[in-house]
Amino acid sequence: MIHKLEADSIFLEFGVRKILSDIYIQCETGKITGLLGRNGNGKTSLMNIIYGNLTANSKSVRFDGQSIPCAYKRPELHLYLPQFNFIPDGLSLKRIFLDFNLDYIPFEDLFPEFRLKYNSPLKKLSGGQKRLIELYVILKSPTQFVMLDEPFSHLSPLMVEQIKTLMVAEKENKGLLITDHMHRDVISISDDLYVLSGGKTHLTKSPEEIEFLGYAKF
Repeated sequence: MIHKLEADSIFLEFGVRKILSDIYIQCETGKITGLLGRNGNGKTSLMNIIYGNLTANSKSVRFDGQSIPCAYKRPELHLYLPQFNFIPDGLSLKRIFLDFNLDYIPFEDLFPEFRLKYNSPLKKLSGGQKRLIELYVILKSPTQFVMLDEPFSHLSPLMVEQIKTLMVAEKENKGLLITDHMHRDVISISDDLYVLSGGKTHLTKSPEEIEFLGYAKF
């Protein structure tokens, strides 16, 4: 069964500054949906509104047509990877994988550099390794949708390619909504692609449309 996440009628302003005004975005299980936009255009705000931890002036967020105002209370529906590290530094990898109810062995098979780190605290890892751990546990968790905000931050080029491969594999189990300033990596794995510009979302079909919207040149 294909599940659908939709967000529209979202209006957000801070003081006299209008951030979001004409939004429609759709994400389906079995697909990767990319979201591009320049810094300050409201991508993170949009994700937080969809997740339910940022209050908009108005919004409609629906899972399979049903309104879910606080999706963060329903992890079986939706999980969110924020830009910042969210797992406490003092936790060991063993504790993290136990908390997420995930087997460590498939992870170390994919990433052999972690074979001797099962009992290591997160604070002993590099920034890229921390991001990789957080990405993996979110991507592998049993949920219908995941939103990933700047997932490629701090990752080495090799890690980026490994994570992209994992994302493509995991879309068989869930829907993914991704935004990152590394737009070529987002484009390369996206089935659907939106550009956020002028407070509006635009479903794009080609590099020419992305250029026309003023996001990037190809």
